[in-house]
Amino acid sequence: MPKFDDIHAGISSEAVRAKTGKTWKEWFAVLDKAGASAWPHKDIARHLHDKCGCPGWWSQMVTVGYEQARGLRVKHQKCDGEFSASASKTVAVPVSAVFAAWNEPTLRAKWLPGAKGLTVRKAMENKSLRITWPDGTNVDVNLFAKGPDKSQVAVEHGKLTGVADVPRVKEYWSAAMAKLQTLLEGGAMRVAKLRK
Repeated sequence: MPKFDDIHAGISSEAVRAKTGKTWKEWFAVLDKAGASAWPHKDIARHLHDKCGCPGWWSQMVTVGYEQARGLRVKHQKCDGEFSASASKTVAVPVSAVFAAWNEPTLRAKWLPGAKGLTVRKAMENKSLRITWPDGTNVDVNLFAKGPDKSQVAVEHGKLTGVADVPRVKEYWSAAMAKLQTLLEGGAMRVAKLRK
């Protein structure tokens, strides 16, 4: 079992080495030598990718791990300093049913508590929604078809006031997504009836 010090950004040192050729300790030494602790996120990621040959997605993850290890950001903090919480759920229904449950106010009211007064700023059918929550925070919803009768929904709730909000918001979305799953997996006939 890996030691806690060998895990950063939720990824083990072995996984980082397998994908990038270096362990966390080795990457941290490279970045410390380059003076990266004084750089913004994008410059660290660019250095890793362009100068060190770290693959694209992994250059971002190594940057996040480095920033967290060096106290430049805490868990759940984005590179712009804001905090966010996320949740996802796979449901056994077509993506169109998931989109309808988010986009149609009457359906949404049946499973999403406390959402009265939210504003859907942008909706791309069966793909995504950008929402302003009643308290002014942002909710980004992304939908993925996993087959004709299987979909994944991923939610990121951003602009939280601080890291202390993250557990509460994660708990809220976990419960809401479970309720969404129960509603939708009741069958297409049930969703059709709910629309009436």
